[in-house]
Formats: sequence, structure tokens, C-alpha cells
Amino acid sequence: MRLLSVQYAGCYKEAFYQLAQGEHEETYYAQKYSVDAVAGLKQYADEVATLSYLTNETYDEYLPNGVRAIGAGMRREVDFKEILRFIKSYNPTHLILRTPTTEVLKWAVQHQIPTIATLADSFQAKGLRHYLKNLQLAHLLNSKSVHWVGNHGVSASRSLQRIGVNPDKIIPWDWPHVITPSLFSAKTLRSDEQVNSQPWNMLFVGHLSEAKGVGDALRAIADLKQKGLAVNLKLAGKGSLEQFQLQAQQLGIANQVEFLGLVKNKEVVTLMRSADLVLIPSRHEYPEGFPMTIYEALCSRTPIVASDHPMFRERLQHLNNAMIFQAGNANALANCVEDILQSPHLYHSLSQASAEAWQRLQIPVQWGDFLNYWLQQSPESHNWLQEKTLASGLYNQPQQPQPAIDSSPVHADDAPDPSAEHAILPSL
Repeated sequence: MRLLSVQYAGCYKEAFYQLAQGEHEETYYAQKYSVDAVAGLKQYADEVATLSYLTNETYDEYLPNGVRAIGAGMRREVDFKEILRFIKSYNPTHLILRTPTTEVLKWAVQHQIPTIATLADSFQAKGLRHYLKNLQLAHLLNSKSVHWVGNHGVSASRSLQRIGVNPDKIIPWDWPHVITPSLFSAKTLRSDEQVNSQPWNMLFVGHLSEAKGVGDALRAIADLKQKGLAVNLKLAGKGSLEQFQLQAQQLGIANQVEFLGLVKNKEVVTLMRSADLVLIPSRHEYPEGFPMTIYEALCSRTPIVASDHPMFRERLQHLNNAMIFQAGNANALANCVEDILQSPHLYHSLSQASAEAWQRLQIPVQWGDFLNYWLQQSPESHNWLQEKTLASGLYNQPQQPQPAIDSSPVHADDAPDPSAEHAILPSL
């Protein structure tokens, strides 16, 4: 067996050496876990290789852990003819597809290469172009040579079903979680005296882009400033830094915005815990799966202010375990922030609810197990996977009704009672 794992970004070679030499901590969630999990697949194959599209240089070498690392050396634009040349040169007998690339998938189907997809994307049929693209993707994923189609979380997996992928082969997966909400107590809103010495602080973690809602967040900070509510915003991540630095200056809030750059993953929950609010403002066009920032924010017990992105709404509920605003609406975002910072009762109830919300997000299939059970190729492993598909009924619990999203102020008497049992999230 010649097993090839194909991914869009993330240099396996660089990650391996940085982790092995102790030069860097993990820069994204479960980085070491995923590096080790790929190496562990050598027990099933004569050779295991990874191909990354976006790398700083072109390379093809065997690493000390036995994995063959191939980098296509592409920076921004991906030449899929060249990607297929790399794949054909490797001549895989089995394929792990970690990105929804139809060009690679079409080649694998045409050559009847046993394939598994382990995605972390959402799929929305908005507009004819997206509809036709999703139609082609679903057709390919339903092919016999594609054995299983995984996606990160239940919501993202259901988006695959909505575009036409057979639910009998869709399996939600997750990363292992070392940090849990049990490590932290529920939070209370800081007093006026404490805020006078240190203003309110929101934290954003992720790629700095308009589609991730960064521009909306900056406009919301400016809106809050006009209302006399001083809220600072820290942004951790890489992306269009200069664009948003300029926007902050133009809005007159440069002194309220701090760009932290890329932070170590182990520092994320600590940063969230020290913040007053965690902001997750993704616009609908951003193809979210179910971002790790939601898991991490729930672990930190810091209340979440999130957009109504389709991948969030199924798991986050307005006024129950998060504040939800209309994506792309900076004014609605500002109103949500103002509402929660003026209601200690609501703030505490959302923090309390985070533990149960996190627990309801847990699913039985971890990424490494998904690959291992596939490669074992036994009746028992096949049955184990079949029992975890969307069609199994495992995730079909009744959904709780969604409260309407209202931009009007929330008063303390209107907030949920923190001593009551909450209908937090639809059970998995």
C-alpha cells in the first residue's frame, strides 16, 4: 500500500521538525496529534506520504519518522495540473483527501483509487456557480471508490448531506480535547471599579480577513465608542494586517485595537479566559466547518459573541449559550456587546451554560481513529464506522427552538436564570 495524504496548506515537514526539535509550540490546534497520527499510519502501509499545495519551497524527502513529505512549493495560486503531476508521480494506491479539491477527486475516481475524505469545510449552495460546483463535488464523493466522507463536526457534515452527499458515508469527526471547561469556574461580569482600571476587552482568534468578520468587528468598536462604551479588541492571527491597521486608524480606534500576530495554540484558552468576551464574527461566505475557537471559548467559560453563520446557529443559541448577531452587521454586533456588558445576570448565565454547551458538542469519532478504522479493512472496523454515519441516527436528537435575534437592549430581568436548567444546544 502506498498511502498519500493530500492537503491544501500546512507544511508537514516544517511542523515535524519544529515539534521534534522543540523550537516551537503548536501553532494550531492538535498539530502534534495530527503529525503523529499520520506517522502512525505506517503500520498499515508500505509507504506513507503527505502532499501540501502551499509550501515555501518545493521538496520531496523522507523524514526521521518515516513519512515521506512532498511540498508543491506554491504560494497563493494552485496549479492543479502540477498537483496532479505530483500525485501521478507518487502513484498512490490509497488516498486521504483533506481538502475538497474536485480535480484531485476526479482523478482518484477515474483511476478507482480507494479514497477517504477528511474535510473541515461547510458547503452552501448560494448562487449558480456554487450550486454547480457542489453538485459536481457531491457526485464525486458519492462514487464507489470514495469509501467514507468525514467532516469536522455535525453541522459541517450535514452541509455535505444538503448538497447531495449520501449520508450513509458521511461521518462527523473531531480532534481530541485535553482542555475542558471543568478546569475553570463560571465567570461573573467585572465591576465598574475594575472596568475603570482596565477597559472591557474582546478577543478574536483566527485569520484576519473581511470574510472572517474582522472589518465588522472594527466598525462595531467604533460604534461602541460613539455610544460612550470603551471596548478594546485584541486580534490573534495572521492575514490582511495592514488593511485592518489602516481601517482602525481611519475609524479613530487605533488605540483600542491590538494585533497580537500568530500566537501559540497553548496560549489561546488563557487569552480567552483573560478576556471579557470572545468574538467569532464570520460572515456567511466564509466556509466554516465548526471552528476550534468555539470549543476553546466554551472551555475558557468566557461568553461568546458570534455571528449567525449557518455552521454556528445549529449549536450556539442566542441568550442561552452565546450572543448571536446578524453576520456582516456591525451595528447588531455592537448591540450584542452592549447588551451583555450591561447585564451581569446574562453574562453569568452564558458563562455557566458553556460547560454543557461544550459537552453537547462532543462526538465519538476522532480524526486519527477515522483513518485507522478505515485502513484496518476488517468487517469489525467497517461496522464501527457505519455506526457513526449521519444515517445511523446517532446525531438525530430533537433540536431546541432558536430564540429570535433582537437588536434591542436586554435587561437583567429578561436574561435566563442561571440557576435554571438551560436548553443549551440540540443534543448530538
